[in-house]
Amino acid sequence: MSVPASAFPSPSDASDGVSRIADRCRTAEYRQGFLTDLRRLVEQESPSDDKALLDATAGLLVNLLTERLGEPDRLVRHRDAACGDVVEAEYTGSVSGGPTVTVVGHYDTVWPAGTLAGWPFTVTEETVTGPGVFDMKAGLAQGVWALRALRELGLARPTVRFVLNGDEETGSVMSRPVIERATEDAVATLVLEPGGSWGVKAGRKGVGIFTLTTTGIEAHAGLDPAKGASAVHALADAVRQLADAADLERGTSVNVGRISGGTARNVIAGEAHGLVDIRVAGQEEIRRMDEVLASLAPTDPRVTLTVGGGWNRPPMEPGPAGRELFAVADSVAAQLRAPLAELFVGGGSDANFVAALGRPVLCGMGATGDGAHARHEHVLTADLPDRTALTAGTLHALALGSGGAAE
Repeated sequence: MSVPASAFPSPSDASDGVSRIADRCRTAEYRQGFLTDLRRLVEQESPSDDKALLDATAGLLVNLLTERLGEPDRLVRHRDAACGDVVEAEYTGSVSGGPTVTVVGHYDTVWPAGTLAGWPFTVTEETVTGPGVFDMKAGLAQGVWALRALRELGLARPTVRFVLNGDEETGSVMSRPVIERATEDAVATLVLEPGGSWGVKAGRKGVGIFTLTTTGIEAHAGLDPAKGASAVHALADAVRQLADAADLERGTSVNVGRISGGTARNVIAGEAHGLVDIRVAGQEEIRRMDEVLASLAPTDPRVTLTVGGGWNRPPMEPGPAGRELFAVADSVAAQLRAPLAELFVGGGSDANFVAALGRPVLCGMGATGDGAHARHEHVLTADLPDRTALTAGTLHALALGSGGAAE
């Protein structure tokens, strides 16, 4: 969808509202309420591969939305037999005929059930820790409390459509079409993934997930070496070709994260597998790496090589509308604290899907901290109010872009 410049406000439009939002989000009452909800989210474990826990988390999110914001004007729970359900909850804005903003986040984590027992939710003056707190349960709480601030203050707000999915860590295969449909009529999409320092992610790399499979001929390594054709050796050659194709100056990295194959030390391997992760900065590199993958061929003609998988996420490249959206958030950030850093990172997110459709999207609107997918995962306690205010202020500014006013 092409978004006209008039959909976005001028930098000064939201000044008074942003100041009031900041004051509200920085109160002790808001801090305590926010942390209470964050604790509930973290203590509800939600590993991507545990359907029962994912279902319980989706239910918790519906309850939190209802408790903090009232019954949604529209609520759909897109159910799936294996993946976490997608919770789509919409709250009508204060401006008649005003814009819709889609707010996206995921509730699944990489942490297995039981992790919480040895790593409890903990709050200090410096950090908040616990499995999934940074990636990205703090962001989920921020989205709820950002809209709550606008409603309590009676400030102009757009229609907010929350799309909360439970399969992002495994590629968003089930939720991708839901996200794409839910952003079609939106003036903007805000993704509540973790931010970086005082910044948001305006660009992300595309992600390719591939599996190499080589099939050879088994034989005794000592008695009949000439009769065998090693799948392991062929896989090693293919791995070297892929590694040589990486070009960090172009933004392309290649990682073969796991290899397996063969049956025994003294048996020429009949089969081998390699799990490959490729990250690219742009579409041109996707085309180049597709050519590299297509050209992989064993030197021994008795071995066959197949490439499975594909490009899981396209690159997130900011277009003109995306840059206008960044300018809106940047103007809010400057009033709160300082101008935003415009970050470009190697990790992918659901924002990649939205950007690939030419729709304005900002990612990394969530909490600041460190340690995604690691045991030192944490968010910075002192930053939580201002990051929540950044989301609320951006929503308010987008509402003003349509000529909205306070209730």
